[in-house]
Amino acid sequence: MAKDTNSNQYQDQFYKQKHKEEMKYQVITFAMMIAFTIIAFGLVAGPFSKLFVVPVILVLAGVQVLFQLYYFMHMNQKGHEMPAIMIYSGIFAAVLTILALTTITWI
Repeated sequence: MAKDTNSNQYQDQFYKQKHKEEMKYQVITFAMMIAFTIIAFGLVAGPFSKLFVVPVILVLAGVQVLFQLYYFMHMNQKGHEMPAIMIYSGIFAAVLTILALTTITWI
């Protein structure tokens, strides 16, 4: 009984191509995160106002967190719905806590 090696060959090619594309996205994302970090250091070292630097750094940090979640922790793949829900609900609870504490201390 002969094995169907032709379908295995196509399946191997498919997975190799898929892994190659995934690695390409990871390298591009890593380069972008390095660039964001360099931009943040440049903003801190430069003669910019704190009112400008702090929000920009927070936005860059948020983008880096999303990149790490989706491309390095593979949250964009199937089967990761429950961990994603837990992470997002934790972020939501943290934001609510920070807003509540800020409101209490501000008044």
